[in-house]
Amino acid sequence: MINLEQVYHNAQNKFEETAFDQLMQRRIHRVLLICSSYDAFMLEEDGRIDEQIFNEYVSLNLRQAPQFVQVASAEAAFEVLQSSQIDLVITMLSVGGMDPFSLSKKIKDTYVHIPIVVLTPFSREVSLKLSKEDTSAVDYVFCWLGNTDLLLAIIKLIEDGMNAPYDVNEVGVQCILLVEDSVRFYSSYLPLIYKILFKQSRKFMTEGLNEHQQMMRMRGRAKILLARTYEEAVTLYQAYQKNILGIISDVSFNRKGKKDRQAGLSLARQVKRDNPYMPFLLQSSDKRNQYLAKDLRVGFIYKQSKLLLQELRDFLNNYLAFGDFIFVNPKSGEEVARVSNLKELQDNLLTIPNESLLYHFKRHHVSKWLRARALFSIAAVVKELVVHDDSDIEKAKHELFHIIAHFRMYKGRGIIATFDSERYDDYVTFSRMGEGSLGGKARGLAFLSTLIKKYPVFKSFEDVVITIPRTVVLGVDVFEAFMENNNLYPLGLSDASDTEILDQFVKASLPRDILNNLEMLAKVLKRPVAVRSSSMLEDSDYQPFAGIYSTYMVAHHSDSKLMARQMAEAIKCVYASVYFKSSKAYMTSTMNLIDEERMGIVLQEAVGQPHDNRFYPTFSGVGRSVNFYPIAPERSDEGIVNVALGLGKYIVEGGTSLRFSPEYPQKVIQLSSPEMVMRETQKMFYALDLDSGHFKPSTDDGMNLLKCNLQQALQDGSLRWIGSVFDLQNHMIKDGTMGEGFPLVTFANILKYDAFPLANIMKEVLAIGQKEMNQPVEIEFAVDLQTPSDASSVFYLLQIRPIVDSRSSLGTAIGVQDSSDAFLYSESALGDGTIDEIMDVVYVKPEVYNPSQNTTIAQEIELFNDRLQKENRPYLLVGPGRWGSQDPWLGVPVKWGQICGARAIVEMGLENYHVEPSQGTHFFQNLTSLRVAYIYVNTFSGQGRFDVEWLNQQSVISETDLVRHVRCKYPMELNLDGREGKAVMLYPKKKYGTVADKN
Repeated sequence: MINLEQVYHNAQNKFEETAFDQLMQRRIHRVLLICSSYDAFMLEEDGRIDEQIFNEYVSLNLRQAPQFVQVASAEAAFEVLQSSQIDLVITMLSVGGMDPFSLSKKIKDTYVHIPIVVLTPFSREVSLKLSKEDTSAVDYVFCWLGNTDLLLAIIKLIEDGMNAPYDVNEVGVQCILLVEDSVRFYSSYLPLIYKILFKQSRKFMTEGLNEHQQMMRMRGRAKILLARTYEEAVTLYQAYQKNILGIISDVSFNRKGKKDRQAGLSLARQVKRDNPYMPFLLQSSDKRNQYLAKDLRVGFIYKQSKLLLQELRDFLNNYLAFGDFIFVNPKSGEEVARVSNLKELQDNLLTIPNESLLYHFKRHHVSKWLRARALFSIAAVVKELVVHDDSDIEKAKHELFHIIAHFRMYKGRGIIATFDSERYDDYVTFSRMGEGSLGGKARGLAFLSTLIKKYPVFKSFEDVVITIPRTVVLGVDVFEAFMENNNLYPLGLSDASDTEILDQFVKASLPRDILNNLEMLAKVLKRPVAVRSSSMLEDSDYQPFAGIYSTYMVAHHSDSKLMARQMAEAIKCVYASVYFKSSKAYMTSTMNLIDEERMGIVLQEAVGQPHDNRFYPTFSGVGRSVNFYPIAPERSDEGIVNVALGLGKYIVEGGTSLRFSPEYPQKVIQLSSPEMVMRETQKMFYALDLDSGHFKPSTDDGMNLLKCNLQQALQDGSLRWIGSVFDLQNHMIKDGTMGEGFPLVTFANILKYDAFPLANIMKEVLAIGQKEMNQPVEIEFAVDLQTPSDASSVFYLLQIRPIVDSRSSLGTAIGVQDSSDAFLYSESALGDGTIDEIMDVVYVKPEVYNPSQNTTIAQEIELFNDRLQKENRPYLLVGPGRWGSQDPWLGVPVKWGQICGARAIVEMGLENYHVEPSQGTHFFQNLTSLRVAYIYVNTFSGQGRFDVEWLNQQSVISETDLVRHVRCKYPMELNLDGREGKAVMLYPKKKYGTVADKN
């Protein structure tokens, strides 16, 4: 199997992005049409000329149809020229008040750069008249043949001429050189050639991954350049010969001012000397010239043939790389293979006979076909493949296969492709189903993809690929269709339990096209998939909904129907989580309306490797560009990173992870002594259960996750880069996992010995993320170091979200210092300003606290919270350990909805219970985002003050064995200084009096 991450890494050094948006910069926007009312009537027949042109543009998928301004006299023409911006003048042969050639001269004298075209009916008399006129001021004379195809061809010919110097020579757009001096014939040829060109460009626009990219690719179509003399032809040929697809030439035309009946033959000889394989078509009214053309090994068509236009069409399709690429047997000329796009070329390449490939490679047919399809960068690489004989072709065949693989992977970076069930394969990195908004999380992921492409530094880490996982997004319109088709809004907005809501959502049906697409996706996926929420409100600048909605993981299965069904069930579970109790509580606290929420879905291929029945990455992490609790010499603006073995759920739900500053990766306080390492490092990790039978729709999104011990990771080999062992006999820690002892997660080989450049990568990622979002950011990532031996390690960016700056979250900054009037004082706090409406305190009784009861405590706190919320009474919440940790040994495992009425939250340490303060969890992110004051104290280690004895003396409103709710007579004043990280909460005071109830 191809290692696609390695493919992409190689591709970045080979291909440059074609700037399609820079092509066709010069356009014809307004056309002045000078003709009599009768001529206008003849031109329009049964409709306005600009309507016909507009319809023609639409039918050809062209944009920006020009506007026509019609006048009937020379005087009116000059009035328009003086008052409007005109890009092209078209005049009929008879113009009231002045003949068109005199009029053209007068216009050119004043408006030198405006091209002028004269339209004439076709007749022998007109031809004789033209031969006697001074046409020096006229750019082109065309013969009007009765349909608007000619007007379109005129406009495109002039635009091609204006844009050719940049588009052809600088970008590599291809061109066709038409050499013809007969007005009659080039007026026939040009509309036909352009029709074929536009048909061809509609085919190659499908190489684009979404509608915008497809329309941009249309700008890369081949251009037509018209020469009417030998000198003009040679000049154009020499200027653009590296990018000419082919030449169509008359035999007899002017050379040195006189008619030369051999001019076309002379041009053909010169071109064939330079490039024997250049397609060249001679056309003549003299049949005898076909024998001369045969001697020169060029094509020939007879101008008087009834099949003239059909023969011209055949030449363009067969020799100028239009249409399908047909591989032939060089001896018999029989077709051996046919491909119509780049994917088909890759799919068929290795089975095409070598002699056919050799024939086409020697003549650069493949690179020419690619250039004709506007695939310029890959065409340039393919042209460099040198083949002389059979020994070269086998190597070239495989090299071309990988070049195409590189290119297809590369062109998808930074692009949100439209999911196409017929064309979807390994090389589409980011795609969407549906047309609606992507939601916050998916937007962040797409943004990361563009950053990877934009910044060269992401390609600078040796033997490391930085990328995003394969991602498919369901737009919010899919959610809306699901809700409306199944009439689920009334249920979702009701007071039904989470279980009732989930059951009904799972029984409902997703749109049929989505189910079909999921089955196609399941056929392509090689790994498990994470089904994640991406709501309209999620990861917004002011109120990130981090971790509010569920994320489900689905194991990979060879049965694509089974896997697609489980993905569909997981999607419906995420939809249901919008209406779970915790989500509604969060909505209430953010003052959003639940019925305004719309949910996108991110289907993200999981990062990691399988180990027996377990699947997990080597390690996961969360980086923040601001460090709320810097420990000297760290600085707040240098950021902080938390990393852990296994799935990232362990970190974002509050597990014990390893904390380090990217600036000082070797200074990790958790590793400062053997005792601290044993106490403060990871003891277990999460992995996905690969048994598909263990996935069941549930309100618990972790129902198929395994809690594994470090001994299992040691057996899997995943501790090789991040593990150490504790030598019990010598009471010391040994880096690496080769020795005997108790396994530990220390990241020693990475942070101490730079086995993987994690610190440097995170410095760049966080700096670029903050710069591009113009505010502090939080970034989730995962790393796979257990890749095949010939492949690079892979660093996956999973998510980026803004961090709401807590320093401006509550109000104006104020000074804070300890005082005898303070019942609470901390030097580890978040928030700015004053909160003076809190009279209620809900706290865990420290005297009876036992971590084994944390789950029970969470349930009891929920009851207090619900009651206080209904009474609209903000409260202070106090408890030991880490609030919101899903590891019940580290703190009370509440979800946000269970404490959403709290106005300020205190995490405290006890005599035998010390836990590092929260940072990097989803819970902590929402805490700071919602402007809830956060305070950490640990009086047993000298960190702050907390008067629990005074609290015990206050009026008890209600209590359980573990939790107490008290109320003061007067509000307590909480002052916070986020810049210094300090907080002080004063004993309650009468409004204008002194401290009340202190004793």
